[in-house]
Amino acid sequence: MSNQRGRGRRLLDDEERELWSGVTRSLKPLRRADRPDLDRLEPKPAAKAATKNPVSPPSAPSPAGAPSKAGPPPLAPLGRRLKQRLGRGRHAIDARIDLHGMTQARAHDALLGFLRRAQSADARIVLVITGKGAVSGDAFSARGVLRRQAPLWLRLPPFRELIVGFEPAHSGHGGEGALYVRLRRKR
Repeated sequence: MSNQRGRGRRLLDDEERELWSGVTRSLKPLRRADRPDLDRLEPKPAAKAATKNPVSPPSAPSPAGAPSKAGPPPLAPLGRRLKQRLGRGRHAIDARIDLHGMTQARAHDALLGFLRRAQSADARIVLVITGKGAVSGDAFSARGVLRRQAPLWLRLPPFRELIVGFEPAHSGHGGEGALYVRLRRKR
Protein backbone atom coordinates (compact mmCIF):
# COMPACT_ATOMS: atom_id res chain seq x y z
CA MET A 1 0.00 0.00 0.00
CA SER A 2 1.31 3.40 -0.94
CA ASN A 3 1.86 6.01 1.74
CA GLN A 4 1.06 8.83 -0.70
CA ARG A 5 -2.14 10.80 -1.15
CA GLY A 6 -2.42 13.35 -3.90
CA ARG A 7 0.62 15.11 -5.20
CA GLY A 8 3.39 15.80 -2.68
CA ARG A 9 1.31 14.97 0.41
CA ARG A 10 2.30 12.09 2.65
CA LEU A 11 -0.02 10.30 5.04
CA LEU A 12 1.13 9.55 8.57
CA ASP A 13 1.99 5.97 9.40
CA ASP A 14 0.64 4.28 12.55
CA GLU A 15 3.62 5.26 14.72
CA GLU A 16 3.47 8.91 13.62
CA ARG A 17 -0.31 9.03 14.10
CA GLU A 18 0.06 7.66 17.65
CA LEU A 19 2.80 10.21 18.40
CA TRP A 20 0.70 13.09 17.03
CA SER A 21 -2.32 11.91 19.03
CA GLY A 22 -0.21 11.97 22.20
CA VAL A 23 1.00 15.48 21.44
CA THR A 24 -2.50 16.83 20.83
CA ARG A 25 -3.83 15.21 24.04
CA SER A 26 -1.08 16.85 26.08
CA LEU A 27 -1.96 20.36 24.87
CA LYS A 28 -3.97 22.65 27.09
CA PRO A 29 -5.89 25.66 25.69
CA LEU A 30 -4.68 29.12 26.67
CA ARG A 31 -6.64 31.01 29.25
CA ARG A 32 -8.16 34.24 27.97
CA ALA A 33 -5.56 36.27 29.90
CA ASP A 34 -2.70 34.34 28.22
CA ARG A 35 -3.93 34.86 24.67
CA PRO A 36 -2.30 37.56 22.58
CA ASP A 37 -4.42 40.60 21.86
CA LEU A 38 -5.54 39.59 18.40
CA ASP A 39 -7.07 42.99 17.65
CA ARG A 40 -3.64 44.62 17.89
CA LEU A 41 -1.89 42.14 15.61
CA GLU A 42 -1.68 43.24 11.98
CA PRO A 43 -2.34 40.61 9.33
CA LYS A 44 -0.21 40.72 6.20
CA PRO A 45 -1.75 42.94 3.50
CA ALA A 46 -2.56 40.01 1.17
CA ALA A 47 -4.03 37.95 4.01
CA LYS A 48 -6.09 40.82 5.39
CA ALA A 49 -8.77 40.58 2.70
CA ALA A 50 -8.59 36.83 2.21
CA THR A 51 -8.89 35.57 5.79
CA LYS A 52 -11.23 36.31 8.61
CA ASN A 53 -10.14 35.80 12.18
CA PRO A 54 -12.69 33.49 13.81
CA VAL A 55 -11.18 33.96 17.29
CA SER A 56 -11.62 37.69 17.71
CA PRO A 57 -15.08 39.20 17.37
CA PRO A 58 -15.49 42.06 14.92
CA SER A 59 -14.77 45.35 16.61
CA ALA A 60 -17.53 47.89 16.80
CA PRO A 61 -17.02 50.96 14.64
CA SER A 62 -15.71 53.92 16.58
CA PRO A 63 -18.00 56.91 17.00
CA ALA A 64 -17.51 59.71 14.51
CA GLY A 65 -14.78 62.09 15.57
CA ALA A 66 -13.28 59.68 18.13
CA PRO A 67 -9.55 59.04 17.64
CA SER A 68 -8.70 55.45 16.78
CA LYS A 69 -6.06 53.56 18.74
CA ALA A 70 -4.88 51.62 15.68
CA GLY A 71 -1.43 53.17 15.76
CA PRO A 72 0.47 54.58 12.83
CA PRO A 73 -0.83 53.84 9.33
CA PRO A 74 0.90 51.22 7.20
CA LEU A 75 4.20 52.07 5.58
CA ALA A 76 3.89 53.56 2.11
CA PRO A 77 6.35 53.35 -0.78
CA LEU A 78 8.19 56.53 -1.70
CA GLY A 79 6.88 56.56 -5.23
CA ARG A 80 8.69 56.09 -8.50
CA ARG A 81 9.02 59.80 -9.29
CA LEU A 82 10.44 60.78 -5.91
CA LYS A 83 12.89 57.90 -6.01
CA GLN A 84 14.03 58.93 -9.51
CA ARG A 85 14.47 62.54 -8.44
CA LEU A 86 16.49 61.46 -5.39
CA GLY A 87 18.69 59.18 -7.50
CA ARG A 88 19.35 61.91 -10.06
CA GLY A 89 20.11 64.51 -7.39
CA ARG A 90 17.09 66.66 -8.22
CA HIS A 91 15.59 66.27 -4.76
CA ALA A 92 17.69 67.04 -1.72
CA ILE A 93 18.42 64.54 1.01
CA ASP A 94 17.88 66.49 4.21
CA ALA A 95 20.13 64.40 6.49
CA ARG A 96 22.14 61.20 6.50
CA ILE A 97 23.53 58.73 9.02
CA ASP A 98 26.24 56.14 8.49
CA LEU A 99 25.89 53.03 10.66
CA HIS A 100 29.12 51.35 9.44
CA GLY A 101 31.10 49.62 12.15
CA MET A 102 28.41 49.88 14.84
CA THR A 103 27.07 46.99 16.86
CA GLN A 104 23.39 46.17 16.37
CA ALA A 105 22.39 47.68 19.71
CA ARG A 106 24.37 50.87 19.11
CA ALA A 107 23.11 51.17 15.52
CA HIS A 108 19.49 50.69 16.65
CA ASP A 109 19.77 53.45 19.25
CA ALA A 110 21.69 55.74 16.89
CA LEU A 111 19.09 55.28 14.13
CA LEU A 112 16.14 55.96 16.43
CA GLY A 113 17.81 59.08 17.87
CA PHE A 114 18.80 60.29 14.41
CA LEU A 115 15.25 59.91 13.05
CA ARG A 116 13.80 61.77 16.06
CA ARG A 117 16.27 64.64 15.62
CA ALA A 118 15.70 64.77 11.86
CA GLN A 119 11.92 64.87 12.32
CA SER A 120 12.18 67.66 14.89
CA ALA A 121 14.37 69.58 12.39
CA ASP A 122 11.58 69.21 9.77
CA ALA A 123 13.61 66.91 7.53
CA ARG A 124 11.51 65.07 4.92
CA ILE A 125 13.91 62.57 3.30
CA VAL A 126 16.94 61.08 5.03
CA LEU A 127 19.55 58.58 3.90
CA VAL A 128 20.42 55.68 6.21
CA ILE A 129 23.70 54.03 5.20
CA THR A 130 24.00 50.49 6.55
CA GLY A 131 26.74 49.17 4.30
CA LYS A 132 26.55 46.01 2.26
CA GLY A 133 28.39 43.86 4.77
CA ALA A 134 31.87 42.42 4.81
CA VAL A 135 32.65 39.46 2.60
CA SER A 136 34.21 36.68 4.62
CA GLY A 137 35.34 33.19 3.75
CA ASP A 138 33.27 31.67 6.55
CA ALA A 139 30.10 30.11 5.12
CA PHE A 140 28.29 30.48 8.46
CA SER A 141 28.95 34.17 9.04
CA ALA A 142 26.10 36.56 8.38
CA ARG A 143 26.78 39.13 5.67
CA GLY A 144 25.39 42.57 6.15
CA VAL A 145 23.78 42.29 9.56
CA LEU A 146 22.84 45.99 9.72
CA ARG A 147 21.68 45.89 6.11
CA ARG A 148 19.18 43.17 7.05
CA GLN A 149 18.23 44.58 10.44
CA ALA A 150 17.56 48.23 9.51
CA PRO A 151 14.40 47.47 7.46
CA LEU A 152 13.13 45.27 10.30
CA TRP A 153 13.73 48.05 12.83
CA LEU A 154 11.97 50.60 10.63
CA ARG A 155 8.83 48.44 10.77
CA LEU A 156 8.75 48.50 14.61
CA PRO A 157 6.28 50.82 16.40
CA PRO A 158 8.82 53.37 17.74
CA PHE A 159 10.14 53.90 14.22
CA ARG A 160 6.73 53.72 12.52
CA GLU A 161 5.64 56.76 14.52
CA LEU A 162 8.46 58.69 12.84
CA ILE A 163 8.43 57.46 9.25
CA VAL A 164 6.03 57.25 6.31
CA GLY A 165 8.04 54.68 4.37
CA PHE A 166 11.43 53.59 3.11
CA GLU A 167 13.04 51.99 0.07
CA PRO A 168 16.51 50.92 -1.03
CA ALA A 169 18.63 53.82 -2.23
CA HIS A 170 19.85 54.51 -5.77
CA SER A 171 23.26 53.07 -6.61
CA GLY A 172 24.73 56.59 -6.46
CA HIS A 173 23.72 56.82 -2.80
CA GLY A 174 24.85 53.33 -1.77
CA GLY A 175 22.37 51.04 -3.53
CA GLU A 176 21.73 47.89 -1.49
CA GLY A 177 23.75 49.30 1.39
CA ALA A 178 21.53 52.34 2.01
CA LEU A 179 17.89 53.30 2.43
CA TYR A 180 15.88 56.39 1.60
CA VAL A 181 13.57 57.08 4.55
CA ARG A 182 10.63 59.49 4.33
CA LEU A 183 9.76 61.10 7.66
CA ARG A 184 6.34 62.04 9.02
CA ARG A 185 5.61 65.64 9.81
CA LYS A 186 5.71 66.61 13.48
CA ARG A 187 2.33 66.71 15.17
